[in-house]
Amino acid sequence: MEDQIFIWVAFNSFILALLILDLAVFHRRAHVIAIKEALLLSAFWIAIALLFNVALYFWMGSDKALEFLTGYLIEKFLSVDNMFVFVLIFSYFAVPARHQHKVLFWGILGAVVMRGIFIVAGVALIEKFSWITYVFGAFLVATGLKMAFRTEMEIRPEENPLIRLFRRFATCTDGYDEGEFFVKREGRYCATTLFIALLFLNTVDLVFAVDSIPAVLAITHDAFIVYSSNVFAILGLRALYFALAGVIRLFHHLHYGLSAILAFVGMKMLLDEYYHVPVGIALVVICAILLIAVVSSLMHGEKGTTATKQLHRAAGRVNCGGSDPPEDEQR
Repeated sequence: MEDQIFIWVAFNSFILALLILDLAVFHRRAHVIAIKEALLLSAFWIAIALLFNVALYFWMGSDKALEFLTGYLIEKFLSVDNMFVFVLIFSYFAVPARHQHKVLFWGILGAVVMRGIFIVAGVALIEKFSWITYVFGAFLVATGLKMAFRTEMEIRPEENPLIRLFRRFATCTDGYDEGEFFVKREGRYCATTLFIALLFLNTVDLVFAVDSIPAVLAITHDAFIVYSSNVFAILGLRALYFALAGVIRLFHHLHYGLSAILAFVGMKMLLDEYYHVPVGIALVVICAILLIAVVSSLMHGEKGTTATKQLHRAAGRVNCGGSDPPEDEQR
């Protein structure tokens, strides 16, 4: 028990140090993140995850290392679907390019905490009620089918219960006030539009966590492996977003690949008692599905669904690599 506590404390301390490095060194000043910088940062976070994977291999053995790698890849590729939504959120709120990293940083910090709670709860439920695996499996298959037939991606913050409740009890301002979440007006603190965007982003990530965590639980029930693979995937999500936001609209078949992965891991959970799919085989299947989805997207050019065209328009408005939108558009 003491060893487990030490492992969790040491790992979270390491993650906290990385976040401080990111905030205090890499992004000490708000600025527009160019593609070159985003690619370098993305490579950095991927390298850190792979080095941790190597450390797991020597520390816990090949099985745990393979479970981590498979879970990390699942989370990494499922997080691409998050980026579709991030583009729409930033477009909806007209978030200036130089402040987008700040929203993602605090949003992902909140995601780390929420997912940690979800993972511990999910593992505890599976250990106590084995039939929960069938519920998770059926949920993943249903989610995969729903994603496959998705035609539009709707962003409706005005209908979000948490935002409506917050606006009822708090004073909100229009605009971004130099990237602050709260400003003092007439003796009281008011939430800016940037904070509303952050609040909405966190509620959206909560929905994504409900999909992604059961997907990794289909690979392993080790809470530490599930948590660490989740954390490393979402830590690199910010850099990946700025690297891919301008071209993400090209991957209009990717949601079919992600839906197939969710359906596959869901079926793995449902059939595990009768036929156990080795983690290595699952990893090969997942990589093959994603390769087919990416190649298919690139081969079919700009043809896409309504959701793809919607994303194309939003990506143009977000303006991730250029200057901020004019003041009237920011409102």
